[in-house]
Amino acid sequence: MTSPRLLMGCLLLTLLNVSTTCAQTNPTQAFRDLYTREWHWRQQQFAGADDEDNNGQAADHLPKVDAATQAMRERYWTDVLTQLKAIQTTQLSAADQVNYEVYRQQVQVLWTDEKLKTWQMPFNSDTAFWSDLGFAARGHFARLQDYQDYLGKLRDIPRYFDEQIANMRLGLARGFSQPRVILHGRDQSIAAVADAQGEQNLFYTPFKHMPASLSASQQQALRLQALAAIHDAVVPAYGKLLRFMREQYQPHARTTIAAEDLPDGKAFYKAQIRQYTTLDMSPDAIHAMGLKEMSSIHLQMLDILKQTGFKGSFADFLHFLRTDPRFYARTPDELLKDAAWIAKEVDGEVGDYIGHLPRRRFAIKPVPPDLAPFYTGGRGGPGIYLVNTYDLPSRPLYSLPALTLHESSPGHALQMPLAEELQGLPDFRRYGYISAYGEGWALYSEYLGQEMGIYRTPYEQFGYLSYQAWRAARLVVDTGLHHLHWTRAQAQDYLRQNTALSDHEIETEVDRYIAWPGQALSYYIGEMAIREDRARAEKALAGKFDLRAFHDALLATGSVPLPVLHQQIDRFIADGGKSPYASP
Repeated sequence: MTSPRLLMGCLLLTLLNVSTTCAQTNPTQAFRDLYTREWHWRQQQFAGADDEDNNGQAADHLPKVDAATQAMRERYWTDVLTQLKAIQTTQLSAADQVNYEVYRQQVQVLWTDEKLKTWQMPFNSDTAFWSDLGFAARGHFARLQDYQDYLGKLRDIPRYFDEQIANMRLGLARGFSQPRVILHGRDQSIAAVADAQGEQNLFYTPFKHMPASLSASQQQALRLQALAAIHDAVVPAYGKLLRFMREQYQPHARTTIAAEDLPDGKAFYKAQIRQYTTLDMSPDAIHAMGLKEMSSIHLQMLDILKQTGFKGSFADFLHFLRTDPRFYARTPDELLKDAAWIAKEVDGEVGDYIGHLPRRRFAIKPVPPDLAPFYTGGRGGPGIYLVNTYDLPSRPLYSLPALTLHESSPGHALQMPLAEELQGLPDFRRYGYISAYGEGWALYSEYLGQEMGIYRTPYEQFGYLSYQAWRAARLVVDTGLHHLHWTRAQAQDYLRQNTALSDHEIETEVDRYIAWPGQALSYYIGEMAIREDRARAEKALAGKFDLRAFHDALLATGSVPLPVLHQQIDRFIADGGKSPYASP
């Protein structure tokens, strides 16, 4: 038991921002104080941020992103890591030891991004700081304060964009930029805002239909303020950014592709691999793994090809799938309705595979038209499953079941809200997202579709295998581009020869891998880890193995690094395979 005198001493040291002694004497309290304080600070730092998951803390301004603020954040997280190292983890409870490992990984990623100055390249091929703001414009506002906060952010866009432009200039000066080859047309989403005036502007959207809880006079006043903010702040800021991108960034962006060609590129790519896989793997080992997995999947695809009765080569079959009209929706509504039908089929099965389901449901909507040309085929998260209805001949119906399982339920639109609803976990675990776990689970959800009976035809089975091949191919292509110095055409040819993806998807996907090094590695490596954990649990528990209980144990962790997930499944096995939600 800690003495009152020692507690008073720790309190004084805390007030003086000296925490090492307290960490040594009271590790549990020191750790909880540290992550609580840092999480609150982190939420303040990024208050007002908007993204497709709408996880930003509400505010009437946008975050500061200037170089001085970035340097301050690096110092802050350096201090947090120092304090973490001083904590005696052996004296933490089992639950807090897990919290410690998850938290350390989170902070290490944040610190590494600052150290490598990734903020000097604040966009990739389908996601950018300027397009993230558009998600707020498409959000749901119910209160006067929501509108006031939104207007405050609109007025803050010029300052925010000026800081981002200054950061990109710093990146250009040291050769840290996106490759020029993927930039063509990426300014369309900027121009769409810069060229739209008044009520036609994207950012006026929340004012077109306002809640009845606001009086007519309040609505009129807010609409006038919105028009003024769009005219005085939004359009000029987007216009300035558009000129910078066209006249400065694109002409001076680097002509190389590989991440390892960036300043300190080998360390950068190694850090990206570590961030997105949570493992220490070399690019060469990942590349070899991808080639091996692709070979295995290709044999399965050949078996399905035989079942279809198709007469011709594998390449001929891929051409048939890409060009036959029977495999494509004729209208956007048809594609959306087919996705909805599949999602409802999953609803009827998922309770037999997962015991504890989230309360939150999800909507199915098209990807916004200003984003769609360069966006992925779909995107899911809390409350939403976005389906890309742009260029329908590139959206095959035989892949739609796998896409829906991945992005909606039991994939992202189930796992992410379930994590938010978990009781007893710190907020940094409920709202954090680790790609190897999250994308691994979503890809494993496609695998579960086989057991659920969602793939009803050989073509849909082939679509599933094509998606498996696509993710395994990412191991080959990502390391090929960023370590082995593949060309863009080389990467596109590899996907074209080994998957049933359309040409449009292949082009957008390869550009995504070029612009976002390492992220593509998380999917297949994460799924392999989950499937290995399941096989290990099935073997150890034998007749006691319960698939629903296993999935409950898997999902009850929230988003965790893969080594932590393995440890949690070890505990699940040691406890006899009981669901964490089972009565004692």
